[in-house]
Amino acid sequence: MGVAPQNVNNWLDRGVPANRHREVCKKLGLNMEWLLDGHGPEEIAQQRHESHAQAELAGVVEEWDDETPLDADTVSLPFLKEVELAAGTGRTAVEPSSDRKLRFGKMSLKKKGVQAEHAVAVTIRGNSMEPVLLDGATVAVNTVDKSVVDGKIYALSHAGQLRVKLLYRLPGGGLRVRSYNRDEHADEEYSLEQLQEHEIHIIGRVFWGAAFF
Repeated sequence: MGVAPQNVNNWLDRGVPANRHREVCKKLGLNMEWLLDGHGPEEIAQQRHESHAQAELAGVVEEWDDETPLDADTVSLPFLKEVELAAGTGRTAVEPSSDRKLRFGKMSLKKKGVQAEHAVAVTIRGNSMEPVLLDGATVAVNTVDKSVVDGKIYALSHAGQLRVKLLYRLPGGGLRVRSYNRDEHADEEYSLEQLQEHEIHIIGRVFWGAAFF
């Protein structure tokens, strides 16, 4: 603090001058309220710990299930799923689920510029997007944001198969489809004609994701 030893001795005998209280407390990690009148915890770290504990107690987690009514700040986003078109053919189509929903905060959607009626949820299957998106992870998709920005994540319908991949534009309207796990999943490249031939359609851009580890 740039204080001479003699001045420190004087402070010990007579007390710390009022104009140096804040500086001394900051240097020693003391709570100034405790130093002046004996109230509150002695150390700032203790004060922060108590405040943090109070914040944790205040943030109570509320349990809910599918029957719990939505509050005013929450919306439910439908999950997309693969539905078999005809028994035994193996052909599928991507459709919204009628019973599986993801609860999502309206404010979170607003911050991302996403309207609730244009948002859907998708469950990641397999290891192709690890280590970023694990098997079983959930992502939310903006279905009106289909313009490809290189290296961003999109949900796709590939001949009725639901996929989540990184996309890159190719000359002539084609696409490069990439996984994070490139050791096991090689890049795929499609021309505009091949995209149509393979029935590859962009559902929308992923704007949120979560997973259990």
